[in-house]
Amino acid sequence: MRLSQYFLPTLKETPSDAQIVSHRLMLRAGMIRQMSAGIYAWLPLGYRVLKKIENIVRAEQDRFGAIEMLMPTIQSADLWRESGRYDAYGPEMLRIKDRHEREMLFGPTNEEMITDIFKREAKSYRELPKILYHIQWKFRDEVRPRFGVMRGREFLMKDAYSFDIDEAGARRSYQKMFAAYLSTFARLGLKAIPVRADTGPIGGDLSHEFHILADTGESQLYVDPKLFEVDMKALGPDDDLAGFMERITSLYAAADELHDPAKAPKELVTRRGIEVGHIFYFGTKYSAPLGAQVVGPDGTPVLIEMGSYGVGVSRLAAGIIEASHDEAGIIWPDEVAPFKVGLINLKSGDAKTDTACNDLYAKLNNAGVETLYDDRDERAGGKFANMDLIGLPWQMIIGPKGVEKGVVELKRRATGERHELSVDDALATIARG
Repeated sequence: MRLSQYFLPTLKETPSDAQIVSHRLMLRAGMIRQMSAGIYAWLPLGYRVLKKIENIVRAEQDRFGAIEMLMPTIQSADLWRESGRYDAYGPEMLRIKDRHEREMLFGPTNEEMITDIFKREAKSYRELPKILYHIQWKFRDEVRPRFGVMRGREFLMKDAYSFDIDEAGARRSYQKMFAAYLSTFARLGLKAIPVRADTGPIGGDLSHEFHILADTGESQLYVDPKLFEVDMKALGPDDDLAGFMERITSLYAAADELHDPAKAPKELVTRRGIEVGHIFYFGTKYSAPLGAQVVGPDGTPVLIEMGSYGVGVSRLAAGIIEASHDEAGIIWPDEVAPFKVGLINLKSGDAKTDTACNDLYAKLNNAGVETLYDDRDERAGGKFANMDLIGLPWQMIIGPKGVEKGVVELKRRATGERHELSVDDALATIARG
């Protein structure tokens, strides 16, 4: 993409109402714009990041056996009354009426709806287990939305729901999602810490939050250092997931305060963290009131055992920035960067420099490398600052002197390292990552 043809409204100054790093940088980098309190438009650069995160989340859900579908944002109040949550949920739920005065709501979560869908179709225990998920916009009417997309009212979430014939099966499904989450965050270039959590309004007796480490995080974590040594990326769906979860959860981790200091190891480290995921096993909390049952092996009806598993996809975009930035701007991990390379023309309008840039741009495109080409007639300093701000992993810089020498300057954004290389060597370096 040529920057002269792209829509990238960056800001030089930090908006006064942006309180945290990710909010400031997402506004300055032209990723988002606020439409009303806690509601944001995702501009092209931000939307590319959002889709990259979504695709990794989707790939890991699929890899661990979950099946994607899509549920509507608007739900009937009747289902929530059946479960007993309509009045209990509180003012965070946006309640509305259609033209026929039917009570509806903008879904903050989907336990009721997915239970209703599944109970209509599943009749026998042979159809279990299943894990269904979707990636959909949610709405929670926060009293004080703040911190940009970190705590907005409208947000994109992946929520999955498991269905099993008994508690043992439900706990196996929980173990799958526990492992899938740690693998997902590892693929996103993040270190995630699973913390035993309260179940809250979702219900149930088994729950974990997942916090990514960031110096600017809102939660104080107390962590056994051995957790940092576990390779989350190496995990697969055919591994011993029960053993893995037992090993991970035997290592101490708590948020905000030591809930059980008697069992905690003596040597803990403290870190700051941002919650980006939450999983629950809640048994028959929803299947019982909504009548979700199947015929069991002995021919008698059995209530379905369930769990739910949420990841804040839009929140992750902000969380990654909180975990990966410097004074100049964002530093995107390769896996979620909106473009892999920023190509900078130091003297637009110079025939030889333009030709060299155009040739390199074509080679990058032919190699399938996502490239943002700054072909504008602007100051070099402004181009450098802009590329550092938006945080693409690589910068390739071409000016008249480099053209004469037959080299390009290659910069790695994360480290600041710069090297003069031939075009072929630069392309090979980028290909190696």
